[in-house]
Amino acid sequence: MHQMVSTNVDTSRRWWVLAIVVAAQFMFGVDAFIVNVAIPTIAIELNASPAQLEAVIAVYLIAYATLVVTGGRLGDIYGTRRVFLAGVLGFSVTSLWCGLAQSGPELIAARLAQGATAALMVPQVLATLHLLFSDASRGRAFGIYGIVLGLAGAAGFLLGGLLVTADVAGLGWRAVFFVNVPFGIVITAAAAAIMPTVPRRAGTRLDVPGAIVLFSGLLCLIGPLLFGHDVHWAPWIWLLMAAGAAIVAGFLRLERRVARRGGMPLIDLALLSDATFMRGLYAAFCFFFANLSFYLIMTIFMQRGLHLPPLRAGMVFLPLTLAFVVASRHSAARARHRGTFVLIEGCALQIAGLAVLALTVALVETPTASLLALVLAIFGYGQGLVMAPLSSAVLSTVKPASAGSGAGMYGTCAQIANAAGVAAIGAVFFATEAVFSARLALLASLALFALSIAACAALLSWMRRAEPNAR
Repeated sequence: MHQMVSTNVDTSRRWWVLAIVVAAQFMFGVDAFIVNVAIPTIAIELNASPAQLEAVIAVYLIAYATLVVTGGRLGDIYGTRRVFLAGVLGFSVTSLWCGLAQSGPELIAARLAQGATAALMVPQVLATLHLLFSDASRGRAFGIYGIVLGLAGAAGFLLGGLLVTADVAGLGWRAVFFVNVPFGIVITAAAAAIMPTVPRRAGTRLDVPGAIVLFSGLLCLIGPLLFGHDVHWAPWIWLLMAAGAAIVAGFLRLERRVARRGGMPLIDLALLSDATFMRGLYAAFCFFFANLSFYLIMTIFMQRGLHLPPLRAGMVFLPLTLAFVVASRHSAARARHRGTFVLIEGCALQIAGLAVLALTVALVETPTASLLALVLAIFGYGQGLVMAPLSSAVLSTVKPASAGSGAGMYGTCAQIANAAGVAAIGAVFFATEAVFSARLALLASLALFALSIAACAALLSWMRRAEPNAR
């Protein structure tokens, strides 16, 4: 792996700093899943419409995805510590607002603000890891980051179910938001005490026109992906997405103009000519295209096709999560010796897991929850081998001064891929289910997941050839 240029940042307490920033990442990851469990009770108590319920989930993702590049660049300009503190504090305050919301529209507005503050907080996590771990400990640090990613999803489902069921202090669904507040305060205090200060880059300021143009372009791209199914992919949806693509293309021309004038573009344009970084982004897109959509499709199949109760269907994913965590620990050591090749092995194992799952569904009339859990663990182990080393590999050639920008671009790529996968593979699943059955719909979806992960493996192989030390 390419070794980064060292920085003057204090690394004496970097493992404590790692614990702080991954705790924030864990809080963000849990929040992305915990709300799904509370949606039924939110609908009843706030008398929210189906469209409002979808918006509660979607606007959070839209705000995060469209602003995460800006959040990353703010970290480059003002320092990761300062922006991280602002993001965590803002996330805590907006979580409190979500829990206090008295109507559907107010909750939507609060979730929009919550997603925006997450866009300040989350890029600083990867940027901080990138800055503090440039030696042999890098793989171990990113392995811990990967473990946290895996645990956050499972914890979100379980914690949401426990809080809503227990009805702590009569708070009901509001507890799923209030729980962020004390954790956010503790993380803020700890970060303020020991997180190293990165000096502000003198004479720099945020490219506000670029931020507005990028926000508009990504909004036109991501919004239709999340809401397109609800309007049956009307022609105006495709026109809006085409407009978004045109705006993003215009954004790149605008950024080059800013650079020519001596300004600081919203993204580091040098990253666009970094072959390893760009090929890594393409690979990340294919990986995340088959990430969130996989869990969505499996959940729908288990509830519709196998008629498993929601809680039991959720428990099926626990062995997968455990396998993911174990693989994340193994991947750190293996990546130190085998580099990017361990990611390709992980992709191969994911495809093998999908193949076994397809055979199980095709040959067993009614697979049990236990059998599915066992099969899914194969996929989970392969996914764990890929996720943490992938972010490390993609960012390996990014200069420390552009750590925030690189992390922001990675985050945007992942979110767009997640949304695109949910939209595209979800559309295939529902269309096939309507004509044939949930079983055939799942098999068709599994084939698409396998193709996407195979494309990820091919791009990772291509990325290896671009690495400076590639033979």
